[in-house]
Amino acid sequence: MAPSPLHFQETARIVSLARPAARTEPPSVRATAIAFEDPASAAIRAELDRLAPTDASVVIVGETGTGKELVARYLHDHSKRSHRPFIAVNCGALVDSLVEAELFGHERGAFTGAVRTQAGWFEAADGGTLLLDEIGDLAPPLQVKLLRVLQEHEVVRLGSRSPTPVNVRVLAATNVDLEGAVAAGRFRRDLFFRLNVATVALPSLRRRPADIPALANHFVELYRERLQRPELTLSRSALAALVSHTWPGNIRELENVVHHAVLLSPGPKIVPADLKLARIEATADDATLEAQVRALVDKGVDAGETDLFNRIVTTVVKAGFERNNSNQVRTAAALGMSRNELRTQLARLGIISGRASRRPIGD
Repeated sequence: MAPSPLHFQETARIVSLARPAARTEPPSVRATAIAFEDPASAAIRAELDRLAPTDASVVIVGETGTGKELVARYLHDHSKRSHRPFIAVNCGALVDSLVEAELFGHERGAFTGAVRTQAGWFEAADGGTLLLDEIGDLAPPLQVKLLRVLQEHEVVRLGSRSPTPVNVRVLAATNVDLEGAVAAGRFRRDLFFRLNVATVALPSLRRRPADIPALANHFVELYRERLQRPELTLSRSALAALVSHTWPGNIRELENVVHHAVLLSPGPKIVPADLKLARIEATADDATLEAQVRALVDKGVDAGETDLFNRIVTTVVKAGFERNNSNQVRTAAALGMSRNELRTQLARLGIISGRASRRPIGD
């Protein structure tokens, strides 16, 4: 059965069957929906469907609010581990002095306040999937210990000398350039390669506008039910305003805007004035992108250009690749395409090696 084009996790908590009842829960999923309507998103879903059945570690890269946690959840839900725990831990939110105990567990008396033995998140996720969000914030000494866990498939609780076997698929999420962190010496190269068996680059919401209507309507349905406003609907003009907005905060910002509109709109239809969209000067150029492209196409046609499409696509790919310092992950995310699609284009242009077709890009 094909996956739904709209995948969402409505609960605020991620439930772990293996986690002790008294334990504080890990940070919750922050985005509640991700859509696969846009061609860029459909390509991402195809990539996820190939990765999900495997046990490969995956690094999920994307701006804040693009739904990295839900992509991880999608991988878990469509894997053979789906009946086991899924746990998301925000590495940046953990107290520095307690990170090791949180991840790997501790024995009674291991440190001041350790009044009882406690399993860590790796043990809680045994048999399932553990998402390490903001992995780049992990301190170097913890990176060493994490690498050992990934290599040996066992943890040693703080204050213990006895290893405990764990069977966990580890996913990592980040909105920073891990390769740059490796080059700067802030992130271990061996840990990067251990985690980065595969990479999923999530485009920003402004790069996948066809997802916006599905997400907006989902959030309207969600919040009108919660706020008991069943008569409220989204007007066409409001939907058009949402689609044209640049969404610097991505899906999370869209959800907040719709929530606010459902809460305060006089109804029965949400209109553009109800949306309270923030105007960000830094992204003003995005609103005129289509007009600029149309003007460029008109100019090329008027000039009798016979290979206009191929020249434009070639320029876009080269410009994106150069702008991102030849980093394929960042380029794919910036252009709103999958890494495999980008590699195909780069191979056709002769920028990287590959078994590429010799047909023009536009064929």
